[in-house]
Amino acid sequence: MVEAELKELIEKVRSLKAESQTVELKAASQGCPKKLYDTISAFSNQDTGGVILFGIEEKEDFRIAGVYDVQDLQKKVNEQCKQMVPAVRPVFTAVSFPEGNVVSAEIPGVDVTERPCYYGGVGRIKGSYIRVGESDEPMSDYEIYSYEAYRKKYQDDIRVDERIGLETIDLLKMNEYLDRIKEKNPRLGSLPQEDVERFLNMVADGRPTLSCTLLFSVYPQMFFPQYTVNAMVVPGYEKGETTEDGSRFLDNRRIEGTIMDMLEDTMKFLKKNMRIRTIVDKETGKRADKTEYPLVALREAVLNSLIHRDYSIHTEAMPIEVVMYKDRLEIRNPGGLYGRLTVDKLGKVQPDTRNPVLARALETLGVTENRYSGIPTIQREMRLARMREAEFFDSRNGFAVIFYNEEAREKELQKSGPDVPGQGMREVVEFCRTPRTRGEIAEFLQIKTVHYVMSHYVNPLLEAGRLKMTIPEKPRSRNQKYYSEP
Repeated sequence: MVEAELKELIEKVRSLKAESQTVELKAASQGCPKKLYDTISAFSNQDTGGVILFGIEEKEDFRIAGVYDVQDLQKKVNEQCKQMVPAVRPVFTAVSFPEGNVVSAEIPGVDVTERPCYYGGVGRIKGSYIRVGESDEPMSDYEIYSYEAYRKKYQDDIRVDERIGLETIDLLKMNEYLDRIKEKNPRLGSLPQEDVERFLNMVADGRPTLSCTLLFSVYPQMFFPQYTVNAMVVPGYEKGETTEDGSRFLDNRRIEGTIMDMLEDTMKFLKKNMRIRTIVDKETGKRADKTEYPLVALREAVLNSLIHRDYSIHTEAMPIEVVMYKDRLEIRNPGGLYGRLTVDKLGKVQPDTRNPVLARALETLGVTENRYSGIPTIQREMRLARMREAEFFDSRNGFAVIFYNEEAREKELQKSGPDVPGQGMREVVEFCRTPRTRGEIAEFLQIKTVHYVMSHYVNPLLEAGRLKMTIPEKPRSRNQKYYSEP
């Protein structure tokens, strides 16, 4: 970072009067802060890294107070960085103001294969942190495990549960699957059946693997009761909204069975609860039904969640969620994107696969192509339906795909009538001269539904460039605020 960039960053922070996902402020007028480990760890554990600014007093209206000694500060910060595992190499920049000197320490993100980066003095469990908005939060056991699983290439889809025996497996279906593979690989046909089962990771030590159980068990949920799809239709824009008679759900179902059963039954649930419109071709006079969302796109999204969710012991209590709202459909699964894959690379690069045995089996059974075409298919189908492309959201704990129904949203807007005087777009922009949360904007507008406020006010203003986010790299952060420039 050159001095001009540092000055620009300082000006932005003082204008917003807020830290962010990538900026942390530390007072250092009396000496170097002694415990920077949490922030160093948190910044190191995100791709973007982060910047620690020394010499700005956050508690005193973000005034510049300066640092006690530029050279000594850099030395002591670097000493703390060396105590991290792996060691962190900060980049320092100093800039002078009439009030004093400000120093920045740029903390680079460490490679995903070396995460979590933690303070060696307390160990990986207590010393690993993650950045959430403007705060440093201890990593959960699962977040730590997710990095470890990728680094050591754990395969949770072939783990064995001592409670499960082959008597729970539909052996006819499993053998049909093995026969398909043997047809394409004649050499396998000459091997004993037990060896084929073992080589293809269906059986280990005489017990079925998790993949075998999920694919061919008579009833997988007898051992994994939360490896399900919880599907629901809510009457409004957010969970908790109710109908006039107090019902929280218009439909609510727990979907169980094998992977194939859950895929089929989830699609039946969606078809049942989707609005269907009949369209008449003006030229041919033929009638055709158009579903609220493209079925092909939804099938790909549901299938992706079943294949790529995390099946480790850490997520055994977490089902997949499919929720239909008035103006959108959300599919959420435990476990974020695996390895180096990021949202912007979805469908563009060949990713690491969290559950390779499960993915291969479903390809062999003709359920999926397993050629990384799912995301492009989803977006193509949405474009063909003349709908907004699906959006994807990732965190270490989970992954979500959201399908938006713009037509339903517009109808609701028409029903609600014009903006209440004094509560239009212009007033929101003026209100956000000071950064505001979603809830604060909703309260200002006197609208109870935050999602409605986001859909009809905040998002359009963001798209028009009239509002900006304090944490643009994490659009759905719970610490997100929105502001307008003077």
